[in-house]
Amino acid sequence: MTNIDILTRLLAAFAIGAALGLNRDLHKKAAGVRTIGLVCLASAMMVMAAGGAGPGQPGFTEVTRIVQGVLTGVGFIGAGVIVRGSGEGQVHGLTTAAVIWLAAGFGVLCGMGLWMEIVVAIALVFLLLVAGGPLERFAYRALRGPSDRNGD
Repeated sequence: MTNIDILTRLLAAFAIGAALGLNRDLHKKAAGVRTIGLVCLASAMMVMAAGGAGPGQPGFTEVTRIVQGVLTGVGFIGAGVIVRGSGEGQVHGLTTAAVIWLAAGFGVLCGMGLWMEIVVAIALVFLLLVAGGPLERFAYRALRGPSDRNGD
């Protein structure tokens, strides 16, 4: 791996994690730019330390072991931002937990240098994070039945 390749992979992980964190910061969530940026960067670093091999390359088995550990460990961080409210069905932090887990996945992809997968996934993620809430609200208003409108 060349110095340029190392720099590119780490900067990509840093930028993607920071952008995901900025989205959470703008929504005033507990985990933001620093937390999610660090998760993404650390994931890339761990995969690169194992060789950063992609499918079919020597060292891929070691990378898959690192990936398993990263995704399991990051699950605990994500679980820490999930809070259950006192009312029925009140759970907060699920999207932020999912974004933390996703950041680890992006870090893994950056560490492996899988650029096409990153480009496609990041476009879909930001489409979902930006348009998902308004789409949910529109669908709820359009699809709920008449009994829902009367408070039944």
